Amino acid sequence: MANVRVERTDEGGFRATNARGAEVRIGSGDEDGAFSPVELLLAAVGGCNIVTVEPLTAKRGHRLVRLEMTVQAEKVEPNKLGPVTITYDVELPSEQADEVFRAVAGRVHEKYCTVSRSLEEGTEVRLELP
Repeated sequence: MANVRVERTDEGGFRATNARGAEVRIGSGDEDGAFSPVELLLAAVGGCNIVTVEPLTAKRGHRLVRLEMTVQAEKVEPNKLGPVTITYDVELPSEQADEVFRAVAGRVHEKYCTVSRSLEEGTEVRLELP
């Protein structure tokens, strides 16, 4: 089971902490040095894809020279995002690496990224109050 703890800090901001002690600052989007919740969602989509694509491509013998991405979405309603778009920015060592990268990135997006698949399939979010 995956879980994070989100709490208000003494400074009035918020912090998410995982079981391994890593922390991320969360804010409304106006604070320096903090992610908004929407930015965290986009980072989760991008992170899930990129941390899966990189080792699978390298495992097939094609270490990418540069691997970056941009993840974007616009609000279509005040409290709802429209489609999320992932745009890779890569430098490939060869034409063969391009074929491998494209195949791996497609499979990761369609089958292996838990975050993207959960968003696409509409994972239920439950609320439990004390």
